[in-house]
Amino acid sequence: MSINDSTTASASSLQTFDDTTARWGRLTMIAGLIISLCGPVYLVFFSGLGVDRALIPVAFLAVAGTFGVLWFVEPVTYFPILGQASMYQAFMIGNISNKLLPAALMGQTTVGAKPGTRRGELAAIMAIGGAVVVHLLSLLIFVGIFGTWLLNIIPSDLIEVLQTFILPTVLGAVLVQAIVSQKQPRTTVIALVIASAVVFVLIPALPQLTFFATVIVVFGTVAAAWFFRSRTAENTQHEDVT
Repeated sequence: MSINDSTTASASSLQTFDDTTARWGRLTMIAGLIISLCGPVYLVFFSGLGVDRALIPVAFLAVAGTFGVLWFVEPVTYFPILGQASMYQAFMIGNISNKLLPAALMGQTTVGAKPGTRRGELAAIMAIGGAVVVHLLSLLIFVGIFGTWLLNIIPSDLIEVLQTFILPTVLGAVLVQAIVSQKQPRTTVIALVIASAVVFVLIPALPQLTFFATVIVVFGTVAAAWFFRSRTAENTQHEDVT
């Protein structure tokens, strides 16, 4: 088989992979949505608990006002690193920022794959699958089997410390891993400057923008990174293509 034939076969296989993951990804996400709504629908319409249905839109708007911005920020933020197939995995599994994203970045770094490439996407798929297996096994052992015993022997002060600092610790490690794996110092500096300006200047001055801080930082960083991008590298890539 010639190199051209091999390249064509590889491209065809990847296209088939994309089509398959897109089709089954949509179907499984829709199925997951329907299943997740079965419980609330039963409680509202069939349980006899007397839930005031008029309050449901009010409750939805309250939640949407707080977390609705994440419906747009998270896909835009995660897709360049995870890719199409891993996005379906991640949003079905959950715990993206503190479990799946670190696993994907570590997998890409280990095999030397750059995020946003085909190799990086496949590395993210395998890493997320491994993370899920480890997570389920750890839950079975440390929660299902030894959970009560561990809670009884661990001092309450230590549990309080863990609950307070475990999330910042994980997110801090994710940030460092992302910086190391991306190797884009210009974009990193831009992101740190904009995030610091939003947290320490904009939000104290305009507290009503607190819930929009994440979206401001994300889209502000994207815009600034594009504006201050390296024209030299861009011109070199264009010359290589032409």
